[in-house]
Amino acid sequence: MPACNSHTFFGLQVFVCFLIISQMPSQTPRKLEVCASPMATRICNICKEIHDSWGMLNLSQLALSLAGLSKLERKQIKETYKVMYGEDMADLHQRIQVLGNQRNDVLDAQKLCTALSVWMLDSHERDATFAREAIEQADTNYKALVEIFVGRKSSHIMLMKQAYQVRFRRQLDQDIINLEPPHPYQKILVALSTSHKAHQVDVSQHIAKCDAMRLYEAGESGSRAIDESVVLEILSKRSIPLMKLTFCSYKHIYGHDYTKSLKNGNSKDFEATLRTVIKCMCSPTSYYAKKLFQALQVSIQAADAGELSRMIMSRAEVDMNEIQGVLQKKYGTELRDAICERIPSGDYRDFLVALATKAITTH
Repeated sequence: MPACNSHTFFGLQVFVCFLIISQMPSQTPRKLEVCASPMATRICNICKEIHDSWGMLNLSQLALSLAGLSKLERKQIKETYKVMYGEDMADLHQRIQVLGNQRNDVLDAQKLCTALSVWMLDSHERDATFAREAIEQADTNYKALVEIFVGRKSSHIMLMKQAYQVRFRRQLDQDIINLEPPHPYQKILVALSTSHKAHQVDVSQHIAKCDAMRLYEAGESGSRAIDESVVLEILSKRSIPLMKLTFCSYKHIYGHDYTKSLKNGNSKDFEATLRTVIKCMCSPTSYYAKKLFQALQVSIQAADAGELSRMIMSRAEVDMNEIQGVLQKKYGTELRDAICERIPSGDYRDFLVALATKAITTH
């Protein structure tokens, strides 16, 4: 008999519990009284807490519980919840929106409900949602799209595009191409999207050096007008790790960062866009620390928008510890304190703080 992995074994535990429940009298509450492991017991208890919160308007405790869950736990909860209560967690958004509208602090509750709904999605589904929101904004949030394409693995990007097509019945690449008015970000995003489909897995020092020299010849060595076609070709054919190595090789060979050379060119819009993309790719912790700091310097109303929660949710399980370190060292700001100062008191703020400190409390 083939061995099963831990995820499959957990599913079997829940299934056994379900079989036990199915033999109970009909008047018995439909909950998992017996679970096969401490982990399964914890997941069952959280599912019960989520279900019970509908009638008690207890969004605060629910939010803190969900913020502390790992990716695997969230996935297990969605599966277990359906077994226990016969409902799909995909319907959570509508349920908690109704719950939020019944509270006195409706605005805070609505923001919290929206954030909880997105947080409970699988990461590729969450990025698909973020991508659609970025595209639908009156002023397209190109940086949010860049952060997805340079910060995720190719397998994730593929699943994200599939989720985008299923949820919105549209093709993400085509939506990016069709954006008006035209912007240099579109060229770079299309190139990055292509790279996730076409690049080689191996990272070659030789290729990185050759690409670094091509970048130099396409910019600094010539008329100072960058050759966009060379840059776009490299972005479309190389993996993110190989591009990072290319930019490291460039600095080693020519004594300065490639982004420094972009300040001297004539294609100002393209070069400014490319600088942002490279900073996000090569120095993500500094990039996000700066963005979070900027987001928290604006008015309370603006800071309370979805951009802040999007960044926190995107990095909570990636590098939030490192980002907070840069934020403290470079800007003298503690993320927890900054959120509390700029966001009005309420469950939504508490949820953001819980996510922002998640990496510290769970590692």
